Amino acid sequence: MIGWLEPGTPFPDVESALEFPNGLLAASEHVDERWLLAAYPKGIFPWFAEGDPVLWWCPDPRMVLFTDELRISRSLGKTLRAAAADPARSLRLDEDFEGVMRACAAPRKDEPGTWISEEMIAAYAGLARRDLAHSIELWEDGRLAGGAYGVSLGRMFFGESMFSAARDASKICLAALVQILRHEGVPVIDCQQKTAHLASLGAREIGRREFSAHLARVVGQPPVDWRKYRGVRLNSLLEDCRKGVD
Repeated sequence: MIGWLEPGTPFPDVESALEFPNGLLAASEHVDERWLLAAYPKGIFPWFAEGDPVLWWCPDPRMVLFTDELRISRSLGKTLRAAAADPARSLRLDEDFEGVMRACAAPRKDEPGTWISEEMIAAYAGLARRDLAHSIELWEDGRLAGGAYGVSLGRMFFGESMFSAARDASKICLAALVQILRHEGVPVIDCQQKTAHLASLGAREIGRREFSAHLARVVGQPPVDWRKYRGVRLNSLLEDCRKGVD
């Protein structure tokens, strides 16, 4: 049994989350910026089917990507080097945050619906306006070809979703994001739940208590200054993506 959250109600302790389904903690009628800012420092995130109540999760174990463990295959390394040198492709930060969210929300093969509702888009776009959520984007000939977005608090990045409209576009965006976070001393990206795709890129699971302890250390640290990455082409970040090549 999980609790129903009313506005102003604190989240339950994450250790009270259900074992099945793994990590289900609470439910609420709505999601907005205030709920998100109360949830993320505790390692809690929303995920639910459209039309259902908002469900809040904190699974155990937790999938994370240590930024010094990004795994780059030889083929991906070639892709990154090609993208770095291609004048028709441009990596950008926060050019179209809402566009990235909407692309992530678009129907995908073998997935009947999306959890990225209009209410979710409004909530995360509100965080983006406050410099607390960010998107890394790949543009090809002026068209948004791929992207990833997430929440940035202190020295922690909480990855939410990514999409590709061109081959390997989301991997290119992830590699660029990792490089930014390495430069800024952010050691971990939260990936929430295990997928084969993330595991192939070096993400791995850690225990919820270890994850919570890490959050307690880093979310209150001085935030990343994302302003210096806006309005400039970020392709050169890919030239440094050599560590971890198989």
